[in-house]
Amino acid sequence: MDEIEINTNDLRVDTYRASGAGGQHVNKTDSAVRLTHIPTGTVAECQDNRSQHKNKAKAMSLLKARIYDMEQKKIADQQAEERKMMVGSGDRSERIRTYNFPQGRVTDHRIGLTLYNLAEVMEGNLMNLIEFLAQENAAKQMSQLDE
Repeated sequence: MDEIEINTNDLRVDTYRASGAGGQHVNKTDSAVRLTHIPTGTVAECQDNRSQHKNKAKAMSLLKARIYDMEQKKIADQQAEERKMMVGSGDRSERIRTYNFPQGRVTDHRIGLTLYNLAEVMEGNLMNLIEFLAQENAAKQMSQLDE
């Protein structure tokens, strides 16, 4: 968390009078600090100490922790989305391949391929289907490289 660098130009620092314990000193000085990270809109405030400098340091560490948590959550969400895309939903409607025996047809729904050689596929001759899947996979990888 210490490796997070926050540019001071991205911060808005507000100071105000703290409330609560601290006596006359806390009531007369602007010792409470509110830090706003402008790019993310994240806010951290502290009024625990009588010193504005200590409150600012504490608010800064709190702000860093919140930004770090946001980044970790974003990374976790992205990984979960990628994992979900790989695994799929497991729903019955998520078809991979349909074998239509009356018409002698095999349809692979992932690439939209329909072959009329069901007998060969059922005998184990999958090379035709595998070649089309390999071509589609190669095209998909090439398009990802272009992005």
